[in-house]
Amino acid sequence: MRTIDQIDPEKAAAMDMKAGSPTGHHGEEYDIQTGDQKPLSRSLKNRHMQMIAIGGAIGAGLFVGSGGALHTGGPGSLVICFIIIGGMLLMTMQALGELAVLYPVNGAFYNYAVRFIDQSWGFAMGWDYAINWLTILPFEITAAGITIGYWARGATVNIGVWITVFLVALSAIQFFGVRGYGEVEFVLSTIKVLACTGFIILGIIIDCGGVPTDNRGYIGAKYWHHPGAFRNGFKGFCSVFVTASFAFGGTELTGLAAAEAENPKESIPKATRQVFWRITFFYVVGLFIVGLIVPSDSDVLLGSSGANTKASPFVYAIQLAGIKGLPSVFNAVITISVLSVANSCAFGSTRTMQALALQGMAPKFLAYVDKHGRPIPCIIIQLIFGLLAFVNEATAGSTFFYWLLSLSGLANFFIWGSICLSHIRFRRAWKLQGHSLDELPYKASFGVTGSYIGLILNILCLMAQFYVALYPVGGSPDATNFFQSYLAAPVVIALYLFWKIKSRDWTLFIRAKDMDVLTGMRANVQELAADGTPAKPKVRSWMDYPKRVVGAFI
Repeated sequence: MRTIDQIDPEKAAAMDMKAGSPTGHHGEEYDIQTGDQKPLSRSLKNRHMQMIAIGGAIGAGLFVGSGGALHTGGPGSLVICFIIIGGMLLMTMQALGELAVLYPVNGAFYNYAVRFIDQSWGFAMGWDYAINWLTILPFEITAAGITIGYWARGATVNIGVWITVFLVALSAIQFFGVRGYGEVEFVLSTIKVLACTGFIILGIIIDCGGVPTDNRGYIGAKYWHHPGAFRNGFKGFCSVFVTASFAFGGTELTGLAAAEAENPKESIPKATRQVFWRITFFYVVGLFIVGLIVPSDSDVLLGSSGANTKASPFVYAIQLAGIKGLPSVFNAVITISVLSVANSCAFGSTRTMQALALQGMAPKFLAYVDKHGRPIPCIIIQLIFGLLAFVNEATAGSTFFYWLLSLSGLANFFIWGSICLSHIRFRRAWKLQGHSLDELPYKASFGVTGSYIGLILNILCLMAQFYVALYPVGGSPDATNFFQSYLAAPVVIALYLFWKIKSRDWTLFIRAKDMDVLTGMRANVQELAADGTPAKPKVRSWMDYPKRVVGAFI
């Protein structure tokens, strides 16, 4: 047996080094003068990879933000929009899985955009994604501090105390490198998964009238009829569409973690196939249950933004049922969820900045990785951004945060759309340069068609966000509101034009025949027969599919 790298070993080795691949220079740390690079640590196991995707996706967007979406669009819009966005993520994650298994390189989807779309677009996507996580971190740390206030009961503790505690904890996790990040995500995500499962079971019992303290008795689909399944018409639907998209943010972290996975050929396909179904189950089924037992016209839901857990539809559902003690338990789960997202912020931004530096699109010192595989300068910058959480001590702190978060408002749509477009362009180049699909170690289940669907849905998301930003529900066109919702778009355009001017490369797309489809292939990523032909894939019987469906939930 021989590998893809053995077809042209000199070219493969050179290209691996160019992409920051682990096939070169294992003995020394990165040197700014020579450009030698010690690789990131490959210590993430399969269980880490699966839980990282869940940990990045299940957070305040589901537990708190869904309340505002329920109030704005009604339970019907809530479920339909989450199903649509879930389908979009299915297409996107399949495309990302195919690329990440073949090219488990630093920066993942940023690198794919540089190679298969355009360098300037890749530069814009890389920095937009890094800015996204850099600006979200202080918000999440603040949110975690606010959730503690649920138990205050009149006592006042300055939020700066909790911000300090959480920043110290986050810094400690970074000290242990990617393995520490993976272990923390595994534990926190396990708690969240168990909490979601428990809530679904409890919600069914509440809806069927099985809680003695709930004087509503059997509820059934009562709230779908009154106050109704849909609220605020098409505008309300678009608003929920946008909320659903933000709530799924972080699912793509599996692809970013590929460069530090112990065995990406095995772990990434499993994470791609299984994690999506788990998230869909918890989001769609969980929110369907919420829509059954919480009236969408409740004024309590009006405050469901940020980390106001008292307005969380999950906490409110338990309170409506008259169950004592359990609301505090679920508030603790929300606090854990927010901290989990903060942990993901540190990972997402640091790895992206380090990859940008390797490509010469960021200051060179950011490419440094120590002997334990930690991108120290990038971690320091991320933690410095975390200090912005102390702005809450200022009178205008909330206004500052609104504008800070507006920089990252559309990052998910641009990144997911770029992943789909990168896959479409890669498949074109792969075929044009004489390769067959049989050579791919993992193929997207929906092929190029799925990527086209994912790209179109992402464009529709951007259009829906534009519409809601221009004509907000219950309001009139307002410049401040528009730019707070859509500022990320002109930022992306500015980043794109900046690199076009700097590089003086005015081509819109890299031609398929000129694309490099060999750089970054990991050794042993695909085995070939002795004569160089692709090894035959494992034949699955029809009995394998029920097992795979069951395996997605256990």
